[in-house]
Amino acid sequence: MTVEKVERKFKNTINTVTIGTGDNAVTVGGHTGLPFLYDEAELPHSPVIALDVFDTEPGRWTETLKEKIGKDVISDPVEWAKKAEEYDVDLVSLRFTQHAAEEDPASPEECAELAKAINDAVDKPLVIWGSGDEEPDNKLFPEVSQALAGEQCLIGSATEDNYKTLAATAIADGHNVIGESPIDINICKQVNILLSDMGFPTDKIVIFTTNGPLGYGIEYAYSIMERTRLASLGGDKMMAMPIIANIGPESQRAKEVKVTQEEEPSWGEQPEREIAWETSTGVAYLQAGADILTMSNPDAIEYMQSYIDRMTE
Repeated sequence: MTVEKVERKFKNTINTVTIGTGDNAVTVGGHTGLPFLYDEAELPHSPVIALDVFDTEPGRWTETLKEKIGKDVISDPVEWAKKAEEYDVDLVSLRFTQHAAEEDPASPEECAELAKAINDAVDKPLVIWGSGDEEPDNKLFPEVSQALAGEQCLIGSATEDNYKTLAATAIADGHNVIGESPIDINICKQVNILLSDMGFPTDKIVIFTTNGPLGYGIEYAYSIMERTRLASLGGDKMMAMPIIANIGPESQRAKEVKVTQEEEPSWGEQPEREIAWETSTGVAYLQAGADILTMSNPDAIEYMQSYIDRMTE
């Protein structure tokens, strides 16, 4: 019996978004089909990895990961960002949290100075995240955006309720924007429409549908991400944007990562679990359609780079 191979062709193309400027600029998107199906689609840009860097030491991270990166490094965001060169990642994902702290918060000006220092120290494009707290973020975004004007960073997140300040400042300073939605495909589209109605170019938007790690709703987040990609390829122009997924920070929240071997001997070595959790989560979202992964664990980053290389040969 002869088996005929069935190929699926789509009518739409995912927008390309370029982050950064010059030789190290990173372009994502441009696909005409589903991930890694090179026989039936044009997939001009491989998925990329961003190294997560926090403006202050993450309190809830495991001690094993902090030691892996370096305790002295993780307390210095500029030195931490320099690890991007060592790990050979494509982007630096800078996460601001201290400006939203209840005690001794950092000023927006201090955050802008840090962003500028990292941009000067590391020759990698920047992804800039706020805290998710609307009031302090609306003060943060204009300062950081202006400090990095012309660098074509990716800044987020713009939500359905809090998009105007970020959209306006990103237009003025020439940045890209992350459009965030709470695992809801309808809200995902609505955020993109709202940004577009403000005059923000649709080819400068990256979708963030929010996601959890392995074992924490990953199947639902996967399905939303996959449906988003299918809708965009099917012809919905307001969904035709590349997708970013949070891998490292989400994996660090998993109980299976946090529990030590002394607490649960049958679970095996904690460092190995950390790598496995972050890698498994990353692979899943790549298959769902993610174009950018933000990651934390150096060993997991190395595994994911190897996986992407094998899948894109």
